[in-house]
Amino acid sequence: MVATTGAQLLPNAAVTNVRTQLLPLTTILTPNISEARLLLENAGAKITPEIKNVKDLVQLAILLQTMGPKYVLVKGGHMPFDKDLNIPQQAIEEKYVVDVLHTDDRTTVFITEFSYSKNTHGTGCSLASAIASNLALGSSSVPDAVEKACRYIEAGIKTSADLGHGSGPINHFHSVRMVREPSCESSLRMREWTADDGLGCGP
Repeated sequence: MVATTGAQLLPNAAVTNVRTQLLPLTTILTPNISEARLLLENAGAKITPEIKNVKDLVQLAILLQTMGPKYVLVKGGHMPFDKDLNIPQQAIEEKYVVDVLHTDDRTTVFITEFSYSKNTHGTGCSLASAIASNLALGSSSVPDAVEKACRYIEAGIKTSADLGHGSGPINHFHSVRMVREPSCESSLRMREWTADDGLGCGP
């Protein structure tokens, strides 16, 4: 619905149809931050003017889940956080990427080390597709499917190759190995979220 550049790809009438007709049928909704805000604004919800920390991402997920989806995963890949999970003041402080999964009585945050790479084109679509694939393959739960998908995307970014000019794709085939290559360790951590959780990640 919203491109990385911030451009809205759907007219407002279509956004309304998505919100009112599709969301109540949805198992898991996977908007990026801009898409989450667009859906909420379309519904007339009051939201914070800008994202400052992970608590704001959690609030977006909670509000969106009231519109019908069983699960909401707000993807934070376009907005890295610092070591204290706040918006950094400068690029050198960018430390973590946080995705927030919410359902009726449970919120889980997925924290991954931020990767400095130009090869991130299509990561949001790839993450959503990986979640759907994991569910189709029999993941034990939606959180399990999301965890596996986050690890898949992180490895895809870390093992990507520069192709042509501009933003390149992740390496979708990192687990299909024709030759032996070094393993890629994951930095992903999962934690249950509580309302008073500061979630400090340390240095």
